Amino acid sequence: MKSNFKKSAALKPHTGRFPKDDKVEKFDVKRSGFKRPHKAGVFVERKIVKKKSSTDEDRVESGEFYEKPMNGSSSEEEAEVVRRESTIYDDLLKRLGSRNESVANAFRRRQREEHGESETDEEADSDPDSQSDADENDDDLESLSEADERDDGDNNESPRSHTIANAPKGTGIYSSIKLREDMELDDALFDSDEESDSVLNDQPLSEACMTTSTFDSHVNYKLSSREVDELLKTKWSYTWKMPALTMKNCNWRGTGECCIKDLDMTSYYSLKAKLYKNWMEVFKASGSGEFHQSKQKMFFSLCNSYCDIMHHNKKPFYLKGLEEDSNIMDGYLIHSLNHVLRSRDLMSKNDRKLAKNQENVEGKDLNSEAYLDRGFTRPKVLILLPLAGIARRVIKKLIQLTPPKLKDKVENIQRFYEEFGSGITKDQDDSENTKTKMSTKPSDFEALLGRDNNNDHFMIGVKFTKRGIKLYGDFYTSDILVASPLGLITKIGEAEVNKEKDVDYLSSIEILIIDHADVMLMQNWSHVKAVVEQLNQLPSKQRGTDIMRIRPWYLDGQARFYRQTIILSSHINPDFNALFHQHCFNYQGKVKLECKYRGVLSKILTQVQQIYERFDTESIAGDDDSRLEYFSKKVFPKIKDSVQDGVMIFVSSYFEFVRLRNYLKSQAASFCLFGEYIKPNDISHVRGQFFRGEKRIMLYTERAHFYYRYKIRGVKNLLIYSLPERKEFYPEIVNFLEPSTDMTCTILFSRLDYLRLERVVGSTAAKRMVDSDKGVFVFA
Repeated sequence: MKSNFKKSAALKPHTGRFPKDDKVEKFDVKRSGFKRPHKAGVFVERKIVKKKSSTDEDRVESGEFYEKPMNGSSSEEEAEVVRRESTIYDDLLKRLGSRNESVANAFRRRQREEHGESETDEEADSDPDSQSDADENDDDLESLSEADERDDGDNNESPRSHTIANAPKGTGIYSSIKLREDMELDDALFDSDEESDSVLNDQPLSEACMTTSTFDSHVNYKLSSREVDELLKTKWSYTWKMPALTMKNCNWRGTGECCIKDLDMTSYYSLKAKLYKNWMEVFKASGSGEFHQSKQKMFFSLCNSYCDIMHHNKKPFYLKGLEEDSNIMDGYLIHSLNHVLRSRDLMSKNDRKLAKNQENVEGKDLNSEAYLDRGFTRPKVLILLPLAGIARRVIKKLIQLTPPKLKDKVENIQRFYEEFGSGITKDQDDSENTKTKMSTKPSDFEALLGRDNNNDHFMIGVKFTKRGIKLYGDFYTSDILVASPLGLITKIGEAEVNKEKDVDYLSSIEILIIDHADVMLMQNWSHVKAVVEQLNQLPSKQRGTDIMRIRPWYLDGQARFYRQTIILSSHINPDFNALFHQHCFNYQGKVKLECKYRGVLSKILTQVQQIYERFDTESIAGDDDSRLEYFSKKVFPKIKDSVQDGVMIFVSSYFEFVRLRNYLKSQAASFCLFGEYIKPNDISHVRGQFFRGEKRIMLYTERAHFYYRYKIRGVKNLLIYSLPERKEFYPEIVNFLEPSTDMTCTILFSRLDYLRLERVVGSTAAKRMVDSDKGVFVFA
């Protein structure tokens, strides 16, 4: 295999919380990877092309290698010289050779073998002081590594001293491996399933380790070039359909083979046995009934298939869906914990194997593929959440589900509650049942934004160390990253401005969870898209990871094909679909939910006729123009000719808000604005103007309703310019109407609004309204 190293991609700038007129630029990333050098001996065999005009040292620095001819010929004339530009990983190999004597000796040994010289000649020619200097250098590097990690527990992915080369006696890779204290502790924590005296349900826990886990099957699969080409076509065909047993009127649909299966209970659902045992104890303490038929077990089974998942009918905790929300959260957190612990366990086992066999392997070849167990950096799971209050719920549950030996001590827990808490101490119950003072705003607003921490700019690393769990760990040494889209996009922007900073900790994310995506839609969805595009890029710097033990699909630039993405939301949206189909390339396939809705018309208390008027549009790109044209020609003339005030125009997006504002200005209309950027001091003034009739029209946005939820008085005529994304907002907006004999409610829609329409009027009615030849529909 030829060496083929690629340069890392540039990052892109970011925008603010809400999308205004400016749009976030797109990354233009080249996703071809770099290749691992041809391997022989222990891990790598590099042969230097001989040139009469250059010295051995020049050849080492030049990076000129060749592969053995396939026909077995060893002649120098048949060797193919590979010339390539110097990249960050070329520099890395040079540094390894210059900083570690064993690598340099390996190179020299290959050169002398080609010249037919013996090892005794090499030893005679070598400087007698060189080996002692090398030992001192290695000791210094080891000390530096230990000093950097003394406060953080574990080292990074691999100690730098784990250099893989077929080195001469006394300088080989195994003589440089040292069992550190934290690695010994890793053995006790991450490999505790091998305790023979532990049993669960009258069955040895060690049996959990005897079955090949879905983790092993997933990460060890080798993609062919043909499979990669098929994945890049982004043409997904959903071939199977299964009823969602825990949800009415819903079905799971997926690509490839059906991944919804009953997992073998004897293998503990592919979980590490200690993790499974703790999960059972937590479940029994909750009193939720039979586990094997529970919602959290079923969703975990779906996550454990390693397919990409889009669940868009999740009832969130703030809409009286606490049990369902918690079950889904338990499922993906257990899956994430299992993935992290199995990853760390595999690396610890390989470290022990290398150390144990150090006396038996000198001069022998080892199977290099058995030790390919890591990525570029340590973080493996990224959980994107919209608000700090939700992040607190997730991290608390993550700690609860962690096996006891790992959660005996949680570092920085007090700081965590101070920054992510809602003013309630950690010993108090800060669940949704906490009593609060009476509020005139809806209960879901109070649960999500009112009495909880609504900070949307945060990022925290969670690391499993020898002492327990460490919160606020360095991002490069953390196992799980929990962040908001705005928090991460800020880091990406800083890395773009300051070349000394980077976001390489996103290069090895293997599980991406986007929870409460519907709330992120009320923030700025372009931030989410920008973060996803930044994942699994080639790193800009070398972070101490032994590249000889990096999985080949990382080096080949194929990490995105192994990343699992889980999108969770209370409703579906075209932006979610676009992200799911255009930026998720998991080779395991995709699973998404398909639902039928009953609608929310029954929740409207005001007795008013709702008139739906459909306008035609030729394309998606022309939908906004067609909507504005229909409004200006068919709707606004009636408003302008009327003498009645109290007209509210409801719009879903900020872009529609800007277009309507400019149009109303051009018509010299009497109107006031209530958008998401309104100053708090102006809210009372705007509401008063509209209520007293000083302004005939109020332009009101969905985001303003989401973040403020004020009761708007004085609404006599309602025009819904575009249907709301959140179906629960529709009856709230219609109920703003004050009962009168001449009140009206008009809703504009097109065939492209089908997803929103079916959530409001129901799937059956929406299909009829979209397919009918008529353009006006009335609901009383």
